Amino acid sequence: MRILLLVHSFNSLSQRLHVELIERGHEVSVELDVNDAVTCDAVELFEPDLVLAPFLKRAIPRDVWQRRRCLIVHPGIVGDRGPSALDWAALEAESEWGVTVLEAEAEMDAGPVWASATFPMRAATKSSLYRREVTDAAAAAVIAALARVDSRIFVPRRPDPADPALHGRLRPTCRQSDRVIDWTADPTDAVLRKIRSADGTPGVRDALFGRPVRLYDAHRADRISGQPGAVVARCGGALARATMDGAVWIGHVREEREKALKLPAAQVFAAESATLPVAAGYAPIRYDEEGMVGYLHFAFYNGAMSTAQCEALRAAYAEALARPTRVLVLMGGPDHWSNGIHLGVIEAAGSPADESWRNINAMNDLARDIVTTTDRLVVSALRAGAGAGGVFLALAADEVWASEGVVLNPHYKDMGNLYGSEYWTYLLPRRAGAENARRVTQARLPMGVAEARRLGLVDRILPPSARHDPTVIAATARGLASDAEREARLADKRRRRAADEAEKPLDAYRAEEMARMRLNFYGVDPSYHVARYNFIHKIPKSRTPLTLARHRSRQRPAPAS
Repeated sequence: MRILLLVHSFNSLSQRLHVELIERGHEVSVELDVNDAVTCDAVELFEPDLVLAPFLKRAIPRDVWQRRRCLIVHPGIVGDRGPSALDWAALEAESEWGVTVLEAEAEMDAGPVWASATFPMRAATKSSLYRREVTDAAAAAVIAALARVDSRIFVPRRPDPADPALHGRLRPTCRQSDRVIDWTADPTDAVLRKIRSADGTPGVRDALFGRPVRLYDAHRADRISGQPGAVVARCGGALARATMDGAVWIGHVREEREKALKLPAAQVFAAESATLPVAAGYAPIRYDEEGMVGYLHFAFYNGAMSTAQCEALRAAYAEALARPTRVLVLMGGPDHWSNGIHLGVIEAAGSPADESWRNINAMNDLARDIVTTTDRLVVSALRAGAGAGGVFLALAADEVWASEGVVLNPHYKDMGNLYGSEYWTYLLPRRAGAENARRVTQARLPMGVAEARRLGLVDRILPPSARHDPTVIAATARGLASDAEREARLADKRRRRAADEAEKPLDAYRAEEMARMRLNFYGVDPSYHVARYNFIHKIPKSRTPLTLARHRSRQRPAPAS
């Protein structure tokens, strides 16, 4: 089919569906929902067989759904209606939730149902549920819906409100008043549900040290207590706040003022938290060991890695190398492997250019340590997506494993034509070849693991269960550690590294990349700084990039000969 993805933004779910549909042979183009006229124009240009809306914040124009079949992907169970489906599910601790694919009509979320899928709920943030369970269920439901559309015999039906098995219902927008925290009366579980239900956006409105803020990134703080509501400890960038029966870690906050940024809580309240006792518990970086295999976890919020986080991870990597293991597995986090430099911390810095320079150098130092590790095999195990410098950091390892369903964005250019570093000019051509490397970085498109495997960016595709079952990765890693060819592989690795260094030193690749990055950070073209500002402040795009809107790029006249 020819399918137009109509989206508010090209978010993680939209990218996953883009990958899945193209992999199945569909012709896919994307249009950002800027206004009704632009949407109508896109439909006229592309003439799609189907309009698919996986992430919209307003209704599809009547002129479009009356003339074309339009399917809406709603993150709720059958019968659920309203804009806060997942917020309510997390807030009310639903045991099961789901995704429904329904046909667009005048009444929002009320059309006939083409497909649905359900999943058991986790005690997790709304954003984590969205990236994992919702996205997986949406992919399955959309594929089922398309098969039914293609069959030409399936008749979609509206949910019967009288059906006793129908649990979905119309619910209002989830507001701040529904998530108010009473620190003197709410138990820890209730506090966590309220913050998690708003994680990503809009955050829970509250106050810390007398200043109004939005709270994000909450975790249970074990073995910590105090006067309910008091901030009682710090750990890394997080602050522990006491509840009536324990405490929670608040990892990130955003002040309630114009253009305030979401930042680590201890950074926003640096002076106030400086005298707090340090406690253990908020640990994005963690090392485990089983037999001859080490596992280095780094679950950074939103996958962003600041200068300080890169330096901490590099220190943890050095400690892991001091252990007598044969294989070191870089696990990333369950929601993101890595998305590269921390644009939020950079935006908040006194000099974003200087902080960009420090951050990319810290990423490079870490990547170099991985590339030059020759006494054991290093594996990047991607249970979740990676983007920009995070992809190339993964490629620094000897092997890259990725679970089915993982989406990669191996490019930088959408961030204001950022050139990128992390030794990508060495790592990418070494795996994919020079021509494929050029094509991948210029395409600026998300990539699924099947395509990444064909191009050589991924060495092993893991089953979907590997995203939540650590035994799958552990079994594969144990096999690698006991491989009879391991010593021969290490010897070959050392020879290849020495040969590559003799042909062109890593320092040369880094110098060339950083010369281009210096222009991005300090040059006369402000594109990177503008793009970063717009991204961090969530300023909507005024038009769809031509790399996504294929229906528009093919309308351009051919260049004169």
